[in-house]
Amino acid sequence: MNDDAEPVIRFNECISTRDVEGLAALMSQDHRFVDTAGTAVLGRPACIDAWRGFFLAYQGYRNVFEPFSAKGEAVTVSGHSLCPGHPELEGPALWLAIVRGGQLSEWRVYEDTPESRSELGL
Repeated sequence: MNDDAEPVIRFNECISTRDVEGLAALMSQDHRFVDTAGTAVLGRPACIDAWRGFFLAYQGYRNVFEPFSAKGEAVTVSGHSLCPGHPELEGPALWLAIVRGGQLSEWRVYEDTPESRSELGL
């Protein structure tokens, strides 16, 4: 396994366990989160606040990773999300993480479409 994949796996474990402190420790100071609509949250403090709000609104949310690819700083993952009571958040998804110095500088979520797969090289 590529060393850059390990922080991505830990980041996802923190999402599944709603561990905001763990997420914060894995985020770079300039961390950027981008959702499937292209909306970005910039900076660790803003991202921490966003995750806190997300966890309050969507209890039980988690990502299930399937195959992933790590090339340099970019780690791409396919899988699906689960969120009991919120079917709009359930289903196949793709993620891109940019890892620098063991921290994630970006966490981006994509809809699992042929176009997204092509863009990510999956």
